[in-house]
This record gives sequence, structure tokens and C-alpha cells, in this order.
Amino acid sequence: MALLMLENVSVAYDNQYILQNFHLHIERGQLISLLGPSGCGKTTTLRLIAGFLEAKDGRFLFEGKDYTRVPVNKRNFGFVFQSYALFPHLSVYDNVAFGLRLRKASESEVKKRVTAILDVVSLGGFEKRFSKELSGGQRQRVAIARALVIEPDLLLFDEPLSNLDANLRINMRVEIRRIQQELGITTVYVSHDQEECFSISDQVAIMNKGVIEQLDAPATIFKYPKTEFIARFIGFTNFIAFGERTEQNGQIILRTGNHTFVAANHPGTANPSGKKCALRPDDLLVTTEDAQDVNRLQGIVKVSTFLGRSYQYVVETELGDFTVNQEMETPYRSGQKVNLLFPKDKMVLVD
Repeated sequence: MALLMLENVSVAYDNQYILQNFHLHIERGQLISLLGPSGCGKTTTLRLIAGFLEAKDGRFLFEGKDYTRVPVNKRNFGFVFQSYALFPHLSVYDNVAFGLRLRKASESEVKKRVTAILDVVSLGGFEKRFSKELSGGQRQRVAIARALVIEPDLLLFDEPLSNLDANLRINMRVEIRRIQQELGITTVYVSHDQEECFSISDQVAIMNKGVIEQLDAPATIFKYPKTEFIARFIGFTNFIAFGERTEQNGQIILRTGNHTFVAANHPGTANPSGKKCALRPDDLLVTTEDAQDVNRLQGIVKVSTFLGRSYQYVVETELGDFTVNQEMETPYRSGQKVNLLFPKDKMVLVD
């Protein structure tokens, strides 16, 4: 049985549903990220798990027990806020010790556990400092230590790195993953940054309008998005809608108008209802040489842009405009006739 289960959960604000008949299962020891655009319901889901919101319908089960109506102070969950929420008048030591003292732990136990957790987050020796004396990354580690020192059953992150600069975000996400794996604590992580989520997660749930459209390992989502929304969200920019799909000799035959394409059988084409093909700009090929008729489109370069290591082209064809990134020493010119080649093993079929 999964450690955490949301079953048929609905949450509404002023009769406007944010989540409806929502399902989510999380296994023990996993770090799962909730990813999606603003308003998709990811923060609502996190606040529901934390106990800050109450479900209108459905059940929340944790370790097989019904937590649906359990108040937030009775859930042994650690929460790391976007704003850190440190007490400015307290030292690092006292900030981290706060939750233990609320639980009436003895001062000897407080000292033992605070000292140990500060070592885990690499803040040993910072006990007497105040938050104004710390960098953004150090403040975030204090917030993580405060959440961890109570030995929570579940750790929750609400966009914890959004207030940090780019380089510090990269360092901190490595630290978060290191701490999570070292302690083996089940973690739910909310962010709108896909690179951040993909780099640290065991699984990613991509949400859209209160629904999880795909829950998979990061590498699976990156290669094989299930829906057009997910494909666009993670960087696929080229799409072809097909009217006919058949299978022949282990390959998928796709037709639109007078054009025939062949897609290889792989997890990204396994969905029998998928008739729209998605490709990344890096997976398309552009050439002026003659090529086979299958998986080829003739076109004209509309825009040529230098990207540093490669050139990006917008190519106009009968089936619409396509964006291609390609490394080459001599770029194609605007107005030049070219052929676009669609590698059959890179074609992903989405709903």
C-alpha cells in the first residue's frame, strides 16, 4: 500500500472547484514533485496534504489511517515555505529548536537533535547567528533544518527556491536531494520550474486545471509526454495532426492529406488514440539534399537565428511552420528551399 493516498478529493473556493475527483498515490521514501503552470492546483494539493485546507469531498489516507479531518497540529509533517518564515528575533539554534520546544522536548534532547540536524544541512557553527546575518541559501537550510528536526513523517516544500538567484538555486536543489536521500524521508515538492523538478525527483506529476495529466519518472516524461499540453509545457514545439493511423510490420503508419509518415514503435507511440505527432526542435533535421518521400517535407526557410552553438530555423511547409535547431558552419538563408526530415524514432504521439 502507498504511504499517502488522495482518493476522489475535491477542493473548492467559493464554489469554484480547484481539484475535483483528484487522485494521488505516493510511495514511502520517494521525492515526488507537483509541476505545472500557475493555477493548476499544485499548491492547493500541497496545502491540503499539510492540513491548511479541508477537502470538500474524498479521503486523505496516510499510512492506512484516515487523515481527512486530522488538524494540522496533529499531523507530524514538516513544511518548508517559499518565504522561509524564520523568526528574525531568534538565533539559528532557537529557530530550529522552536518545534521541539512546542512539543515539550527536554533541553538535552533539543540540543542533541538541533546539533545533529544542523550538521546534516551543513550549518554547524552557525547556531548563534540571526537570519539577517545569513545568505539566502543559509536561511533556506535553516528552514529545512527546522522542518526536519521534529523527525516528520512527511516533508513538504512549497516553491522553496523561487527567492534565490540562479546559481544558488542549482546548489540548493542538489542539497535538498542529498538531504532527502540521506534521511530517506518521503517528500512532496511543489515548483513551477521543470528543470528543478526533473533534476531532484523520483517521480513528477504534471498538473493542468486540477488534473494530473502524467505521473512518471522525469526521464520518461521528458522523452514521452502523453498529452499535447505536457509536450508543449516541456519544450516540444513541432506538431502534426494526422487523420489516419495504422500499424504495419511493427511500425506506425500516419497519413495526412498526401503525406505519409512512419513512426517507430516505442513507449511514446504506445497510446492507440494518439494521432498528433510531437517533435523537439533538436530532433528535426534540415537539409538541401534530396531525400526519401517518407518522413520528408519540403519547405522554405522563413527565419534564421544564430544561437551560439547552433542555428535555429523557422521553416514554412504545407503542414505549417516548424522550428529546427541544427549545428552547422554555413547557415541556410531566409527564402532558401530545404527539406525537413522527421526521424521515425523521435516522433512522439500525444493526445
